[in-house]
Amino acid sequence: MAVKGSSTGARVLEVFEAVAEHQPVGVAALSRMLGIDKSAVQRALVTLAEQGWIQARDDPTTRWETAPRILNIAHGSRAKADLRQRIQSVLEQLAVRTGETAIFNEPSGSHLVVSQVAESQQALRMAPRIGALVPARDSATGRVLLPFLSPDRQVELLGEPPDAKFRALLDACRSAGYAASSEVNAPAMTIAAPVFEVGGRPIGVVAISGPAERMPSDSHPRLAELVREAAARLSDGSPQAGA
Repeated sequence: MAVKGSSTGARVLEVFEAVAEHQPVGVAALSRMLGIDKSAVQRALVTLAEQGWIQARDDPTTRWETAPRILNIAHGSRAKADLRQRIQSVLEQLAVRTGETAIFNEPSGSHLVVSQVAESQQALRMAPRIGALVPARDSATGRVLLPFLSPDRQVELLGEPPDAKFRALLDACRSAGYAASSEVNAPAMTIAAPVFEVGGRPIGVVAISGPAERMPSDSHPRLAELVREAAARLSDGSPQAGA
């Protein structure tokens, strides 16, 4: 059965858009321009004001304008867009420096997801699909991110609590500052390092991925240093466990 939209919700949004376009504006003017009954407009205005989206100006006749909350939302959206641009720039530089595909993976609910990619220019290269799910247990991404997550988040991503052997592996990855794994896709090798936001909460992982034959174990320290440098450029805080 198809779910119908809310006519009341649509009216509230229509009133909000009108306030934003014509502010400061009163109830009577909104009613005329929208062709909506004044009492319905008033209910929509009260709803918006209660939720902090609009506020009444200190005028003899009540007129409405948008509240600072909308600026906070806009700033947050801009900040997120700016972060995406920064990530892509760093990935592209990392792909050039290493010769391999650079990736940004991040946790989303109970999954790790490929969110941004800068492909290697080599003929033989890894080309992960944006939106692809990454297994937490076997991937370099999971192994370098899990040590900084709370026990509940670890269980959510793994499906069960990590046993002693796996916890030891996570501790080793945390100490090294990176993880390397070819267990997800045997012909490919991935090296990953975590990214932290202000306060030290982990928000994602920078990684490179390429043919395992082109990334032998003796090359891992050098490549890992480049990956860690890229992750550090995107980090705004120090590592913090149990996020």
